[in-house]
Amino acid sequence: MGHNRVARLMRQAGLRGVCRRKRFRTTLPGSEPVSLDLVHRNFQASGPNQLWVADITFIPTWSGFLFLAVVMDVWSRRIVGWAMDNHLRTELVLDALEMAIQSRQPKDVIHHSDQGCQYTSYAFGKRCRDAGIRPSMGTVGDCYDNAMCESFFATLETELINRRKFKNRSEAKLAVFDFIEGRYNPRRRHSALGYRSPMQFERDHAETAIAS
Repeated sequence: MGHNRVARLMRQAGLRGVCRRKRFRTTLPGSEPVSLDLVHRNFQASGPNQLWVADITFIPTWSGFLFLAVVMDVWSRRIVGWAMDNHLRTELVLDALEMAIQSRQPKDVIHHSDQGCQYTSYAFGKRCRDAGIRPSMGTVGDCYDNAMCESFFATLETELINRRKFKNRSEAKLAVFDFIEGRYNPRRRHSALGYRSPMQFERDHAETAIAS
């Protein structure tokens, strides 16, 4: 079906497409030594807790920005850790990482992010070392080096943020929580997962492993 026909049908139905907003940086390059890029844009994993990707985005509200840090398991596209607050300090990404560690109990997982000062900080590096996590970082200012996490944020923006106006951060927190834990992880289907949701994909593989 051609673009012009789609546009005509949408006009007739009174529908308007959602445009993705212009992003601004939520992470600034840090002064600490950075980790090597262990991924090189190869976002592939043959099982859980082999490769995680992480990043930060923002949600605008009438009372200021709410910042969201996430950790995604590349294998299932599941958001395994997340944190929200009104600041961009290192604690934000540490809270998201801690949730991922507690929920997944990884062994030798690669944690891939950009070179934001939150991820290059001493505190974040120490927590990774203590948990046996291998940090990996892409180049500065290149979204393709963390494309999978950027793709999740694009989905969040198109399907939630661009469709609503939030009065305050509390309202935004509830909406983002419901999106991640009520829709994205349990119900949103992915073509790369055989049109299954992240949680369904993980359940199917667990059942197959038990049966075999």
